[in-house]
Amino acid sequence: MKITVQSFGLTPHAPLEEHIEKKVNKLETFYDRIQSCKVLLKVENTADKENKTAEVILDIPGEDIVVKKTSASFEESIDSCVDAAKKLLIKKKETA
Repeated sequence: MKITVQSFGLTPHAPLEEHIEKKVNKLETFYDRIQSCKVLLKVENTADKENKTAEVILDIPGEDIVVKKTSASFEESIDSCVDAAKKLLIKKKETA
């Protein structure tokens, strides 16, 4: 699966990119027809500490799965996105 990481207003460091790849690659174990994955990282302009937004877009035949989460760190946001995407992929596999 091809993983693309786009970030707005920041430069992701190597450990964050490794975390993203490790987490996102696990999604293939739940649904083997994922063609590509786009990860968007953005810092929201708020005074709130929970301002790190991650959006995961999975390109699968039929329709894309889009999950967006905001939390205090990008790692947390990515983990939440992957957990939600995992549930959606399992549901999609069961109905296919």
